Amino acid sequence: MYIKYIFILLFTALAIHGQAQSIIHSKEATKSAELQEVSKAIEEGKSDDEVAQSYEKLAKSLSDKGEYAKAEGYLIRAKKLYEKTKNKEKIAAVDIELAKVQEAQDNVSAAIVSLNAAQMNTTSSKQRKMNTNNIGRLSNQSNPQAQAKYIQQNMDLATDADDRAMAYQQMADVNMRMGDAPEAIKNLEQALVTVKDKPTETLKIKQDMAGALIANNQTEKAIEINKDLVAEARNVNAKAEIQQLQTLSNTLLEANKKEEAIKTLQDAYELAVNKGQTMDAKNSLELLVQQYRKDKQTQKALDVYADFMNKLEPLVKGDSTLIDEKFFQVQEDKILRLEKERELKDALIAKQNTFSYVLSGVVVLILIFLLFIAKALYSIKKKNKKIALQSLRREMNPHFIFNSLNSVNQFIAQNNELEANKYLSSYSKLMRNIMENSNKDFISLTTEMEQMKEYLDLEYLRFHDKFRYSIEIDEEIDSDAMLIPNMLIQPQLENAVWHGLRYKEGMGLLSLKIMQDNNSLYAIIEDDGIGLTKSKELKTRHQKEHNSRGLTNTHERINLLNSLYNTNISIDIKEKEGDDTGVIVTLRFPVMNK
Repeated sequence: MYIKYIFILLFTALAIHGQAQSIIHSKEATKSAELQEVSKAIEEGKSDDEVAQSYEKLAKSLSDKGEYAKAEGYLIRAKKLYEKTKNKEKIAAVDIELAKVQEAQDNVSAAIVSLNAAQMNTTSSKQRKMNTNNIGRLSNQSNPQAQAKYIQQNMDLATDADDRAMAYQQMADVNMRMGDAPEAIKNLEQALVTVKDKPTETLKIKQDMAGALIANNQTEKAIEINKDLVAEARNVNAKAEIQQLQTLSNTLLEANKKEEAIKTLQDAYELAVNKGQTMDAKNSLELLVQQYRKDKQTQKALDVYADFMNKLEPLVKGDSTLIDEKFFQVQEDKILRLEKERELKDALIAKQNTFSYVLSGVVVLILIFLLFIAKALYSIKKKNKKIALQSLRREMNPHFIFNSLNSVNQFIAQNNELEANKYLSSYSKLMRNIMENSNKDFISLTTEMEQMKEYLDLEYLRFHDKFRYSIEIDEEIDSDAMLIPNMLIQPQLENAVWHGLRYKEGMGLLSLKIMQDNNSLYAIIEDDGIGLTKSKELKTRHQKEHNSRGLTNTHERINLLNSLYNTNISIDIKEKEGDDTGVIVTLRFPVMNK
């Protein structure tokens, strides 16, 4: 657990200091051919069918790598384009591929829906029968005997090599579930013969074959196959070789060959380190340490941990796989932007044509058209305001994240693993709740108060010797039915803690009161910290700019809410006078019910 936290913090620190940035630049220059092809097809304004074909190709590549969810997304995009051109043959083919990736994700119900959709556009009687058999197979998950009947029918129908290989693999899976490992081995051997010229499919079938051999008590033969797979994986890429070494180690352990299994794990670890595969190195390390601990070789476990920590920083710097997901997202965003531009271009052409016809029409039609434009502009303006409001609400406070990570680092440095774990748990819960509600302008008062309590609990863990807090809600208020702007109170609480109570000598008090007066709801945040004047004197230039931006953000959000929803939200910030120190912030909201 301790090592896990160190790994997280070191990687985060590297990211914060920009170590990963250079990797992103180098990866940008070598982006995949599939992504390039999609971008190029859209940029060059190719036909919808051509763009859809590039989506299919990218989906196939992702599916081969096991990234089925992403493959599903691109297949759905391809289907939409084919539907636009009414290409029924292609729509049916895409629906069949969709069913395959959905089944690979164990989403059986969605796969059945896709196959039923394929039936509506499939013209081949043979393919329709195969689709019907697959629907029957998927509908009988708990009845392997029934599944075997449907698969056998597809074996008899299939003429395409890929369809036959898939049928053999499906039958082998059913054989294993029925406890008939020898028959499963026979079907996998048939599948191997069918796909002999396809390395990716061959690798997967051989892996299944090794599992079937183990189930049939042919461990030595399974070991031989896994060793062959290591050599084959070496021709694919380093990641595949590392994962196959891990699989071989598991097989050796099942055969009670511990020394060879540990040696194989060591090879996997060294290969991952040498090839700059950080996550694979970490996974191999964990498997290796787990085995050392089982054998009560504590010193060896510590030694390999130390070796990993010494190599971690250069390993991360040289590992492009750590930002593959980020790079893919950047490219996907570019594709989405190009798609929108394409749609806007099509819409613009359509509008221009419409405008040409309108010009030849009567004055009444022109007035109607202008009225439509005015309405569209109003809608766009309102939509932009909503987008701006969401953008402001989603602005994260970098100081909060930075100080949270520092707090975890401090707990770990003090060997306070329990507090670090508690802090990370509370932090992740708060972030999850905030992100779940991030698209909502208004949430229930109950939900808002729960978020505020989680936030204050988190700050209290950090500054338990600086302040206490209380939350009071008027008993007459139905907090479940009452709506309130999302996360408008939190910045005021944060200011009270970080700019008032944190610098106070002795224990401070922060109170949050919710009261209702006629048609208005009031949130009163009061603290007995050092006050606004003293806080300004202590602030650095950066802190002043940050605090100013926080207040500006709050005022902008209030103005947007008032404009969008015709509300009368206001904020009043006052410093206490006389001998009392601190600040009182009053937020006024209109009473709004669900």
